[in-house]
Amino acid sequence: MPRFALILLVGIAGILPASAERPNVLFISIDDLNDWVGALGGNPQAITPNIDRLFEQSAVFANAHCSQAVCIASRNSLLSGLHPTTSGWYDSIADMRRSFDAVMGDHKMLPQHFKDAGYRTMATGKIFHRGVTDYNDRVGEFWDDYTPGFQVPERLKKRGDGYGGLKFYPFPKEGSQIVNHYGKEYAHGHSLCYGPLDRADMPNGKMFDELISEWAVDQLSQEQEEPFFLAVGFLRPHVPYTAPREFFELYQLEEIEIPPVPENEMADIPLMGKAIAHGTLKMGDHKGVVDLSSTYWKELVYGYLACVSFVDHELGKVLTALENSPYADNTLIVLWSDHGQHLGEKKHWRKQALWEESTRVPLAFRLPGQTEGSIIQSPVSLLDIYPTLVDLCKLPAAPKLDGNSLLPLIEDPNTKWERPVLSTWYYGNHSVRSQDWRYIRYRDGTEELYYHPSDPGEHRNLAALSKFNDIIIEHRKWLPENDALPAGNLEWEPDTLDRRVAEWMANDSVPNWLQ
Repeated sequence: MPRFALILLVGIAGILPASAERPNVLFISIDDLNDWVGALGGNPQAITPNIDRLFEQSAVFANAHCSQAVCIASRNSLLSGLHPTTSGWYDSIADMRRSFDAVMGDHKMLPQHFKDAGYRTMATGKIFHRGVTDYNDRVGEFWDDYTPGFQVPERLKKRGDGYGGLKFYPFPKEGSQIVNHYGKEYAHGHSLCYGPLDRADMPNGKMFDELISEWAVDQLSQEQEEPFFLAVGFLRPHVPYTAPREFFELYQLEEIEIPPVPENEMADIPLMGKAIAHGTLKMGDHKGVVDLSSTYWKELVYGYLACVSFVDHELGKVLTALENSPYADNTLIVLWSDHGQHLGEKKHWRKQALWEESTRVPLAFRLPGQTEGSIIQSPVSLLDIYPTLVDLCKLPAAPKLDGNSLLPLIEDPNTKWERPVLSTWYYGNHSVRSQDWRYIRYRDGTEELYYHPSDPGEHRNLAALSKFNDIIIEHRKWLPENDALPAGNLEWEPDTLDRRVAEWMANDSVPNWLQ
């Protein structure tokens, strides 16, 4: 048996001190973090020493994917343990609140399950989409202690041109480059901007992520009488791509490399896929980026990398505090992101899609006392976090979970694992990611198929080739038999994507850059 597996089995079997049998949990989320970290190799230019150090001591799931590549749905899926196709929770927080009792029944959100099992639950930052909860009347059911929201002064709000998520502020010093170039009518979607900040540009001289790490460090310095579940939700690298200036200085703009995107990237993509890639800006996100200036694509990559390094730095403060605390040897760490982020791949600039850059996420577990890590290539889902923590912490079984415990893979990375990951983009659009393949089927029946060993960038759609029919048939078996309608809906009504496709077909007007 490999030494790594032996170490883990000893811990799980309870041979470690009794304090490790019911470990504390440090539950770390990083918003919109794709595979641009050292251990995952998504971008070799990324400077992430603290994530890399943690991953060197962890079971790292290098083929992990979200249930739906948007914050609201992904986080509620992970925390409930239910896939959007089960719950109907695709988008609307208001509909999630109205349907909460009907969907959950006797089942509990992950932090409540820990709290009811005797853990002290604490939260700071973005755990749910809105912060520490999406259900204001239930926050006390989830957390024993938590932090309030982020306050932004009016002078800094003005830079955001009405952007609603105050926790993502501040915007660049001079405001959004999108708005400055195209005008105020482009304020919807203008968060695709970047810039270094000085302390005077931040509320009380600090970014929200700095307040988050400070609060987490403070909790780790206090005496905790019960085992604890400490949830720490960092905001960056979510847009806008702003961070303290020193993190931009880690990189040289002229040396930044943009993702490789073939000129004919979208030629073999169905119309529904093109409609998704179009994005938020009226002219299309990719066209907006490349038309703004010849360097703006590179500048946004520069901004994203700076934000990644900034959040890595704040994570390092929390990890160091744990190492120096009395809880260093009896705390389990799980680090995850809610979804990925495109930086121009597939001519797309958001998450909110079914391709690799949207669905793939960092996911790692470090068990108490673990000093050596492993890279696990089996496809796994963020849905698997809930049952895995239940197993590792010996909690009562939860009544309904759509994921599977990853304990067998943590114990032995070579364990046979044949279950692929289902990701969804709104109702009826699905991706199935297996070990080597990604299969996509849109709600209109059109398809994509990619073979990752030879095409990791998903540049060549193989779905139309008859020799791959058996592969497609095998992956179709993992599509849901009955998709739950969006919560609160009695029937499906065409949405923005359907209307965009219908308009293109009626007017033969697919934008040239998407053809």
